[in-house]
Amino acid sequence: MKRGGLKFRLLIGLIIVAFAYLRKCSQRQENPYTGKVQTISLSAKQEIAIGLQQAPAMANQHGGLHPNNDYQAYIDKIGKRLVDNSMAKKSEYNYEFHLLRDDRTINAFALPGGQIFITYALLSRLTDSSGRISEDMVAGVLGHEIGHVLGRHSNERISEANFWKLITMGASVGADLGELANNVGQNTLLKNGRGDELESDELGVKLMLDAGYEPKYLINVMEVLKAAAGPNRTPEFQSTHPDPENRIQKIKEAIRKYGN
Repeated sequence: MKRGGLKFRLLIGLIIVAFAYLRKCSQRQENPYTGKVQTISLSAKQEIAIGLQQAPAMANQHGGLHPNNDYQAYIDKIGKRLVDNSMAKKSEYNYEFHLLRDDRTINAFALPGGQIFITYALLSRLTDSSGRISEDMVAGVLGHEIGHVLGRHSNERISEANFWKLITMGASVGADLGELANNVGQNTLLKNGRGDELESDELGVKLMLDAGYEPKYLINVMEVLKAAAGPNRTPEFQSTHPDPENRIQKIKEAIRKYGN
């Protein structure tokens, strides 16, 4: 009975794993903005709905929206220029740009569907030699985040996570290897996260050029991030983000690629 039970568990586990792979194969599609083939399980409308649903909570984590309407209008103006003059305008997404009150956390991020955030802590550091906020540097940050939306990175992460959940379930049922399969999945997601950042940098360069901004200022943004991290920053292999020096090299390559 025990041997028969084990065979039955293995069979069920193999069926679950096979189903996971077949479903993943059916979800593979080419991204029209990057040319990358991705596993995508959510429609653009679903991405937009998720972004709108999560936006208030994300804002609250950073002290809410910044009360200065002039700063917000400045962010909106730059974001609109980037979208209206690039391939982003042809996408199905609804882009909204939010300045967060947080004056300590140097960060910017995008939710699926076009909800884009930048903290005041980061904005206040995007300054030129005269100490004024640099529109080109802000455009670099927002262009990078638009790149995440166009790259459908959140969608891909959700889809990959669901795939690994099924694999883990199948491995757990079949041979008690669920923890191992789960670790493999997490490592895969971590690696892809770094790739997403580099891809968004490249898209950001293209968006800046299309909108008439100077993409070399995205390199200045990387210098700000490097300075903020300090000399003891986490090594690249331990982070979901590539090292700023690595990103600078990739940005320079993208400028050469699209600037000709």
